[in-house]
Amino acid sequence: MSAFGAVLFDKDGTLFDFAATWEAWATAFLTRLCGADTDRAVRAGKLIGFDLRTAKFAPDSVVIAGTPSEVAEVLRPSFPELSGPALIAVLNEEAARAPQREAVPLVPLLTALRDRGLALGVATNDAIGPARVHLAEAGVAGLFDFIAGFDSGYGAKPEAGQMFAFATACDLPPRRIVMVGDSAHDLHAGRAAGMACVAVLTGMAGRDTLAPLADAVLPDIGHLPAWLDAQGDTTG
Repeated sequence: MSAFGAVLFDKDGTLFDFAATWEAWATAFLTRLCGADTDRAVRAGKLIGFDLRTAKFAPDSVVIAGTPSEVAEVLRPSFPELSGPALIAVLNEEAARAPQREAVPLVPLLTALRDRGLALGVATNDAIGPARVHLAEAGVAGLFDFIAGFDSGYGAKPEAGQMFAFATACDLPPRRIVMVGDSAHDLHAGRAAGMACVAVLTGMAGRDTLAPLADAVLPDIGHLPAWLDAQGDTTG
């Protein structure tokens, strides 16, 4: 029997470089909501750990692993004129427009993994709408057997609902699935489900944070095939 039958990926910071996408997103939605009131935009950015002037996130920003609803809740004091759903809608609209920089060329990597007989999935704390847009724009949506966002009905990481849903979709026990992510939330979710956990360093978390939670820490997902080879046969 193959060592693993499936790989479940986080999206932001794993398939895509976190900073390239979400720094542009934060700047865009703050500018949209605050207009020329730069001071208001700066104050709102601070609430979510984003420095508008440098366009950089703090390592503990809620945006790194949080859901749009969690981000909106933190932002509500700055935008009392908007309801929670209205604020989430703005965040999701700007997320769908955010530029994506692939962590590595995704089509050849994902195609090679599928050629090994592996089922592939995405479990993200982003909303499902922007997630599908990002994957489609990268030309890889069709390479995944399963895509779930925080609003897909399975909950959000670090809870394991998305993990178990993928295992069910693949008809595999979780021990035969690898969860790949860039945050503690990803690894906690994978571990809670009983999956192997691989961390990558293309997000905001460093090796010291991720190593205690993972079976391996890789520079990026391009190193995943070699890691799989080292675990045993993954064909068939």
